[in-house]
Amino acid sequence: MRVDRDGAVRRGRAVDLREAAVDAAAAERAVREGTWVSCLEPGPIHDRVSPVEPGMALSVRAALADAARTRDVAAPQDDALAGVRAELAALDPPAVDCAEARRRVAEAGEREAALAERVSELRGKLTALEERGDDADDARAEREAAVERLAEVRTERIAAEQALSQARDRAREARDARARRLRLEDRAKNLRRDARDHLAASVRDAFAAAVDAVPGRGEVGEAGEFAGDPVTAALAVVRVANVDAPVVLACDRFESAAAAAERLDAPVLRV
Repeated sequence: MRVDRDGAVRRGRAVDLREAAVDAAAAERAVREGTWVSCLEPGPIHDRVSPVEPGMALSVRAALADAARTRDVAAPQDDALAGVRAELAALDPPAVDCAEARRRVAEAGEREAALAERVSELRGKLTALEERGDDADDARAEREAAVERLAEVRTERIAAEQALSQARDRAREARDARARRLRLEDRAKNLRRDARDHLAASVRDAFAAAVDAVPGRGEVGEAGEFAGDPVTAALAVVRVANVDAPVVLACDRFESAAAAAERLDAPVLRV
C-alpha cells in the first residue's frame, strides 16, 4: 500500500499512523475511497472486521463465512441461491389500477342506460305520430340517430368491461407474482443462512487456531460459537482470511504495525 498524507509518503505492508492523529473511521474511508491510501480493492471481509477497535460490533459467523469465501470455499447452496436470485431479478409485478377501469365501465353503463331510455321515449313519440297520421320524418330521424348513438355507447361499454376484465387478470397475476416473490425471498434467506453456516463451519478449526495465535482471550466451541471479546474474534478472522487490502487497526494488541501484519498475515494500517 501507499499512504500519502500531510506531505509524507509511506509505503509497505504495514503502516503506522498513530503519530498522524488519524481516527479509525477516516482511515477506513481512505482505504475504501482511495483518497490518500492507494491499495487493492477491499472485499466483503472489510465490511465485517475493519476497523478493528474496542466495542466493535461483529457477527462472528457471518465474518467467518466471508473469510471462507476468500479461501475459495464454496457452499452446496450456491447454485440454488443463484437460481433463486435470478428468478427474483426476473420478477417485476406491475402496479395495476382497476379503479380507473371500473370508473369507465360505470360511466359507459350510465350513458347507455340514459340513451336506452331516450330511444324508448322516441319510439313512443314516433308511434303516436304515425297513429295520428302526422308527419313523422323528423321523429324517425331523431330516433335513428339515438339508436345509432346507443349502439356506439354499448360498444364502448363492452370494450370497457373487457378492459376491466383484463385489468383484473393482470391484478391477479401481479398478486400471484408478489406472493411468489415473498416465497422466493424466504427461500433465499434460508439458503443464505445455510450457506453461511456451512462456510463458517468449514473454517472452524482454522478460526480456533487463529484465536490461540492472536493476542487476546477467547474460546471457540465445537459448533464454532465464540466466547470472548470482539477484537480478539476480529483479529482471528483477519488471520483466517486471505486479505489483500489493508485492515485498519485501532487497538493496542501489537507492539507495532509490522508485528500485527506478520501475525495476521495481512496488510495493516495502524491508527
